[in-house]
Amino acid sequence: MTRTTEPQSSDILRRRLLQSGLAVTAASALGTAQFAFAQGTPVRGGQLIVGSPGRPRHFNPALQSGSPMMPAAQLFASPLLIDRKWQPKPYLAERWSVSDDSRSITLHLRKDARFHDGRPITSEDVEFSVEAVRDHHPFKGMFAPVNAVTLPDKHTAIVRLKEPHPALQLAMTTVFVPILPKHIYGDGTPLPTHPRNVNNVVGSGPFKLVEFKPGEHVIMQRFDQFFLKDLPYVDRLVFREYKDSASLVLGFERGEVDVVPFMNDPREIARVRKVAGATVIDDFVPGVGALVWLAFNTKSPKLADKRVRQAISYAIDRDFVVKNLSTGAQRVSTGPLHSGSPFYSADVEKYAFNLAKAGALLDAAGLKAGADGKRLALTCDSTSSGDQRTLAEYLRPALSKIGIDLTVRFAPDFPTWARRVGEHDFELTTDSVWNWGDPVIGVHRTYQTSNIRKGVIWSNTQQYSNAKVDDLMARAGVERDQAVRKKLYAEMQKIVVDDCPIAFVFETGYSGAFGPNVTNLDFGVWGPLAPLHTTGLKKA
Repeated sequence: MTRTTEPQSSDILRRRLLQSGLAVTAASALGTAQFAFAQGTPVRGGQLIVGSPGRPRHFNPALQSGSPMMPAAQLFASPLLIDRKWQPKPYLAERWSVSDDSRSITLHLRKDARFHDGRPITSEDVEFSVEAVRDHHPFKGMFAPVNAVTLPDKHTAIVRLKEPHPALQLAMTTVFVPILPKHIYGDGTPLPTHPRNVNNVVGSGPFKLVEFKPGEHVIMQRFDQFFLKDLPYVDRLVFREYKDSASLVLGFERGEVDVVPFMNDPREIARVRKVAGATVIDDFVPGVGALVWLAFNTKSPKLADKRVRQAISYAIDRDFVVKNLSTGAQRVSTGPLHSGSPFYSADVEKYAFNLAKAGALLDAAGLKAGADGKRLALTCDSTSSGDQRTLAEYLRPALSKIGIDLTVRFAPDFPTWARRVGEHDFELTTDSVWNWGDPVIGVHRTYQTSNIRKGVIWSNTQQYSNAKVDDLMARAGVERDQAVRKKLYAEMQKIVVDDCPIAFVFETGYSGAFGPNVTNLDFGVWGPLAPLHTTGLKKA
């Protein structure tokens, strides 16, 4: 027995999503912000320029989250989309159904969908893509239950799981499942090193890759055989790279770019608001649940004792950081779940600023202060800009107050930082990690023992392992009763915060800005990580 998801009334769908766990966040502090996008009838053609402060290393989001996701959403279609009310919408799958036990989803593909090389998109490509994400993506818990994809015909794929998945529909949306061409990527070359991840990319989405010049731009053009009639509107889509957010905002002020996708500095947001005709949207990416934290390599001999990690956490004055240093912080963070999650629990140790307690913990761990007051030398890795850099710079004098001599190692670029952390070549690192709507997708991956994967950024790079936490997440990940899930996650949060593989510092949010010529914006909870097929220009 299955329940049909399209079409049905939105009220019924919302109730079922609430029961399944997909839409509960809509009622939370992460929830659906009400705002008016600039709407109108776009003209055909023209060039839309999106500013980007980051550089993708490749365009295959089956391998990682982060920098590939925004351009990849244009190159690759997902089975479903999701709107601002957390309701799934048809995309490459024109209709679908989820089994009553949440152990399978049947996807009915559009029969006219084609890849950029003209080859038809079939259910075999869906099977290949789901398995690619399961086997390679750092969000290990998202598709770990997948044990088979059966293909009744060339336009129907049934994703089957060994256990229930409370966020199954969410996992089928943009950013999580790019439909890859099996005839390209299934040639026997290992997917992580496949040359077509970067060059001559053949996608399934609304735009085709034309040119990639690292450090400069990504240029795409309209795919004329896109499966949604008369879309996309613009002929040319450009992601123009800027060295940092300040230079990107300056480019927006000068009219060099039409879209600034991620902003969390109030000073920069205030600047773009002054641009004549610009639209600024706050809470632009409500689905991500962004946390900024200090992560520990728990396998480092210096940090293996949790009392050392706890001492460092007590030495961080979070209120000071939020009020005086962090440019876009909304509130202090207390644990692995964003406070907007329906599964968030405040019943954890808060690590209120306490230097005396920090010193006592270090004493108990055998790290007595020497004659010079020093107890321990550590190195903290960080990216070179934004909240992470600010936090790293704060930590150096902050930790000196408890006798820790901290050296900060700033990476020259994102790939360098990601390589160091992914290879576990670090002691401490600042980081910004997102919840992604449901703990199964965005939280489990950081704490699962099975997701300690060397070389994969945003997996369990802390190398944290606790059998009780593994068990609680495993049970919560298949539980369909929301009250039971909440209880399981509450216990999980309490243990993780006490074990302290991470010092949670603050939560942050993002705004987006659009130039006066941009219209017909239609983004879901993933904001600019969604496809831009319906966005257009007032004049070309």
